[in-house]
Amino acid sequence: MRPAPTILHLDMDAFYASAEQAAKPSLRGKAVVVGGLGPRGVVATASYEARRLGVHSAMPTAQARRLAPNAAYLVPRFSLYRTVSEQVMGLLGRLSPLVEPLSLDEAFVDLEAGGTADDAASARATGEGLRAAIHAVTGLSGSVGLAGSKMLAKIASEQAKPDGLVLIEPGTERDLLAPLSVRVLPGVGPATGDHLRRAGMTTVHDLAEAGEAELVRLVGKAHGHGLHRMALGLDDRPVVAERDAKSVSVEDTFDVDLHDRVRVRAEVERLAVRCVERLRAADRSGRTVVLKVRRYDFSTLTRSETLRGPTDDPTVVREAAGRLLESVDTTGGVRLLGVGVTGLADFTQEDLFAQAADARELARRAVEEREPAGGDGGRESEPEPEPEEPSEPLAARRWPAGHDVHHEAHGHGWVQGSGVGRVTVRFEQPWSAPGRVLTFRVDDPRLLPADPLPLVREPPDYSSWPASLPKSRSGPDPAAGGLSSP
Repeated sequence: MRPAPTILHLDMDAFYASAEQAAKPSLRGKAVVVGGLGPRGVVATASYEARRLGVHSAMPTAQARRLAPNAAYLVPRFSLYRTVSEQVMGLLGRLSPLVEPLSLDEAFVDLEAGGTADDAASARATGEGLRAAIHAVTGLSGSVGLAGSKMLAKIASEQAKPDGLVLIEPGTERDLLAPLSVRVLPGVGPATGDHLRRAGMTTVHDLAEAGEAELVRLVGKAHGHGLHRMALGLDDRPVVAERDAKSVSVEDTFDVDLHDRVRVRAEVERLAVRCVERLRAADRSGRTVVLKVRRYDFSTLTRSETLRGPTDDPTVVREAAGRLLESVDTTGGVRLLGVGVTGLADFTQEDLFAQAADARELARRAVEEREPAGGDGGRESEPEPEPEEPSEPLAARRWPAGHDVHHEAHGHGWVQGSGVGRVTVRFEQPWSAPGRVLTFRVDDPRLLPADPLPLVREPPDYSSWPASLPKSRSGPDPAAGGLSSP
């Protein structure tokens, strides 16, 4: 525990949904749900307006539609979320060299290591300045927790939601924690929480009073010891700048169970290629390929194969995943498939066999292109120009709800919905008034998919930040947005 609240935890408020509201003026102040929209879709994020109707993350989308039938249901736009996340993480990086990202919208910052805070007053000023900078650069709000430990800083940011700041003064930790549910402590999930409840422990005060020996008896030595320390407000975990990823994986849940073995194999190969793309984007390689299969009855099987060395070769990963699939019984149907790579490394051990196979395949294709069936009597001929890749049929385009489009006459807009050969678009921009709605044929050549627009047209220059950071955000009184302090 530190003697000053110099560990900051930032959590962006309803990140995906807030980004969508900022991008779409017509959705501001309305219920917005972002997630999978199919029969088996799951809510990723719900706006606070939707949360008041009972919608929350990880809820099946079908259930959310029953609770909030009039909400806007949108497909995630991860390219936008990553761009905004990079802007936010860039601001955090100016506060300290020790920034520990937990996800796109959440991170710890060691303010002491960056020299931006050494007591409660300077920590609060830095936290308020950070909130102002985030709002100016992205148009979004974030909640800030400040404390002498990571555990307490995260609890503080949760109490600050939405759009607020909570600072926990050193020495007040136990009084703050005592009445809270045991579920606020790291590592206490539904199962552990229920186990403790049956033992008569529902609050952090109950855990502190029970003592270490009783907790060890209930949940085991390692967990019991750590649980008792946390109940006393003790947490010495440092902010770690680089969180080393243990694996890279991708998975898809299908709206309808897959029964065709050939289709299942094709989906596994497609996921393997996507997994390698993520692996390469992270400049990593991996040694163990993992296949995940969830069957029609919700039983989940995993199979793994360890290679001779780390690789980022899509052929190697694809073939390994295919071999693993051969050992899985998919009779009855498959509802989810996933491919992952573990045992990550920063180098690649070249697979000569895979490279040779790739070379042979490329050579075979080149020969076939030069020597079509029937031949030409062995006569050499000038190589034919390569045909252009056929463009995607206009009628086959997908128009995910919420995604960006551009019409040559009406400009930038977003998809409100599509079906029966039609797509409905609302034309507006993040900085415009709510726009008008028009409907087109899905194969209208004037309507094209587009990239997301920035949420703020001309963000201010923060090159000298944090020295020039404003001490309070312009606009409504921050206290009205949840500013509090114990």
